[in-house]
Amino acid sequence: MLWGAHGSALELRTEGGATRLRATFPYGAETELAPGRREVIASRAFGARIEAGEDIHLLSGHDFEKPLASRAAGTLKLTDTDVALVIEATIDANTTWARDFLAAHASGLIRGLSPGFRVAPGGERIESRGEALVRTVTAAALFEVSAVTRPAYDGAQIEARCWQHVAKPAARMVNHLNRWRP
Repeated sequence: MLWGAHGSALELRTEGGATRLRATFPYGAETELAPGRREVIASRAFGARIEAGEDIHLLSGHDFEKPLASRAAGTLKLTDTDVALVIEATIDANTTWARDFLAAHASGLIRGLSPGFRVAPGGERIESRGEALVRTVTAAALFEVSAVTRPAYDGAQIEARCWQHVAKPAARMVNHLNRWRP
């Protein structure tokens, strides 16, 4: 089953025509995904695929039809630390979805980051805390990270700095309500 937990601090900078994204997804932050269901991503939970050099994508709204960067293309760098997953990407605005993402972000509509992952066998702990269940993800295969409108993790916010005027195309908004959650 695929799971996606939202989270991070995200910064965009446009310099010389290239847009550079820098983000952090904090480990150890607990969030409520639904009433009575909470989740925590443990430190280095995503480390296996990152350390193995596997291809991982940066997407717009968990949509593999809207890639913004990837490790295979050399436009995405991921660094796994004890406190956070650090994301650095170069976004080429020559696709309509990249321009839409940049315009939506500039308008304040996209401010979060969400990882898409599959929990490894034995890679989670589930415990009861009063009336709530808390799932701690300790090992998961990270396939993508996505820019989203509303992250579940409060520490997963986007900040942007634009140092050069970027023309805003007419944005076609698509509502992606399907998330990788039961």
